[in-house]
Amino acid sequence: MVSRVSRYLKSRGRALPALLGAMVLAVALVACGSAAAPASGGASSAPPAAAASASSEAAGSTGSSAAAVPASGGASSAPPAAAASASSAAAGSTGSSAAAAVDYAALTGDIAVDGSSTVFPITEAVAEEFGYLTNGNVRVTVGVSGTGGGFKKFCNSETQVSDASRPIKGSEVTLCAEGGVEYIEIPVAVDGLTVVVNKENDFVECMTVAELNKMWAPEAEDIITDWNQVRASWPAEKMELYAPGVDSGTFDYFTDTVNGESGASRGDFTASEDDNVLVTGVAGSRNGIGYFGYAYYVENAERLKAVAVDGGDGCVLPTDAAINDGSYSPLSRPMFIYVRKDAASQPHIAEFIRYYLSGEGQQLAAEVGYIPYPQEVYDLALAKFNNGTAGTVFGGENPLEGSVAEVLAANQ
Repeated sequence: MVSRVSRYLKSRGRALPALLGAMVLAVALVACGSAAAPASGGASSAPPAAAASASSEAAGSTGSSAAAVPASGGASSAPPAAAASASSAAAGSTGSSAAAAVDYAALTGDIAVDGSSTVFPITEAVAEEFGYLTNGNVRVTVGVSGTGGGFKKFCNSETQVSDASRPIKGSEVTLCAEGGVEYIEIPVAVDGLTVVVNKENDFVECMTVAELNKMWAPEAEDIITDWNQVRASWPAEKMELYAPGVDSGTFDYFTDTVNGESGASRGDFTASEDDNVLVTGVAGSRNGIGYFGYAYYVENAERLKAVAVDGGDGCVLPTDAAINDGSYSPLSRPMFIYVRKDAASQPHIAEFIRYYLSGEGQQLAAEVGYIPYPQEVYDLALAKFNNGTAGTVFGGENPLEGSVAEVLAANQ
């Protein structure tokens, strides 16, 4: 993702002194022989170690990224903690560097991640930083198959981590159970699914949910083709529609929210699991309109125009503040990573997840255009991971109700 990488490289310039300091500290600890090796901790029994890493699978997927420096269902047992997991949790709470508590340079191994293109920018940024911290000894490959495509690989044990822009579906819970895959469900950030039009579009400023439904409902296919059929005051010109493909969690969330059923949509649009394709399509067509994750709009704001959404309380544009406080409704949504429980016992994977949830990981999520949760959510998510609590509480057939923090607090 060229535009995200460009912004990320700029942000790295600001963070470089701290990063170098962390790396120097890690080297000093190794030289003094005082850095603690990863140790078992926190629970009465750890899950069995995973089979060999399947990073080659994710590396071969379209749009995958190898982010590292080149280098030579309800159980409660916890993965082993590295150095001191309590220190890692404290580092996440304060936003301070976890490098003092973890000997990153001692970690080695591969991690295969695949799934959502929406979550991809966060995972790619975290993977790149983690690769630097480990001196390239941990290689993280990040693929983009869409949320649904990612779960197919994950439930077949082809990946250790799955990016998801929606909770796991009931059918995917079954698929993982059939594959013998237990998983830990972790919310990582908030997204505001963003409706966009071409920068030159001077008539679409705000749309109601009813208008979005009129445009995107299954019965609109080959019938609702011109702008004035959506709103009479708009021109009688043909719309060019762009949207994520059917394996995308963004597609599932949008269709469920706008059309009342996940997957229910007109089919006469240009589809892609690669959001950059959608960006290019809308930016290149004066009558283009589409939707995707907020970060992709933020990265391309000079080429696109965001459309305000009226969910019943007036028109609200997607902004950091509106997404964070929930006023950008109903298109604000949580994003997740799912970690194979057997893989979580491997020190390099365990520390990757802890780094993802740390203050540094939260900062990276913000830098690539997403909205971090309040610190309480990350503390609860980290405790859940350290406890090895498997299964879904946000998805499946019977998701729990309540705020993200409330649901996590009830599932430790």
